[in-house]
Amino acid sequence: MRSLRHLTRFAAGGGKTAGTNSKDKRQGGAAGRSSRDKNGGQRSREPQTWHMTASGPKADLHRYLQSARDALLWKLEGLSEYDIRRPLTPTGTNLLGMVKHVASVELGYLGDTFGRPSGEPQPWLEDGAEPNADMWATADESREQMVGLYRRAWAHADATIDALTLDTIGRVPWWPSDKNEVTLHHAVVRVIADTHRHAGHADVLRELMDGAVGMNKGKDDMPPVDSAWWENYRSRLERAAREADRGA
Repeated sequence: MRSLRHLTRFAAGGGKTAGTNSKDKRQGGAAGRSSRDKNGGQRSREPQTWHMTASGPKADLHRYLQSARDALLWKLEGLSEYDIRRPLTPTGTNLLGMVKHVASVELGYLGDTFGRPSGEPQPWLEDGAEPNADMWATADESREQMVGLYRRAWAHADATIDALTLDTIGRVPWWPSDKNEVTLHHAVVRVIADTHRHAGHADVLRELMDGAVGMNKGKDDMPPVDSAWWENYRSRLERAAREADRGA
């Protein structure tokens, strides 16, 4: 496996309404407001009893992780094969590629790092793979294949979170060997950050494509105003930006 240092990309953001354009939404559309021992085993520093189904730190972490996962996948809904793949920035940022990327992030940080390999083929991470191969889907990599991989990554990561205590120590295989120890808590926070970042990227890409907006499915989290208000709002921001530039 080649270096996965690129998997340290961070994340922040929400999600958008897939399938409802911003004009509809703004006029009140359908959606509402362990460490390993010397033999490679797992150990934890002290026993803890947090469980995914209980309230507490682990449940809180999982809730925020799942909300980011759902928001990212939602951004693909209602779009063509072309639109989910097409590059919308000079560096090629695209929706399906981000799904492919975060699937590998979860399998790496919440699988391999804790001695729990998934067995999922990921040729884009093998030695000799071209740079950024995890950030776009080839014509032969279908939407169903990439989304299915991501959902299986969820299940694998969730099993790790459920099975281990948050203070369990793992080793990140692609980090320098003298600096690669992390707790499960740290790894989960890192994955949450990366996923939310890319969900935020997806927000922007989707709005640029068809005007669809919203924080998550069934809740757009937008003010109850019409399209004319938004046009005026954007004009005000443009004027303020130009005035600030002239005064600089």
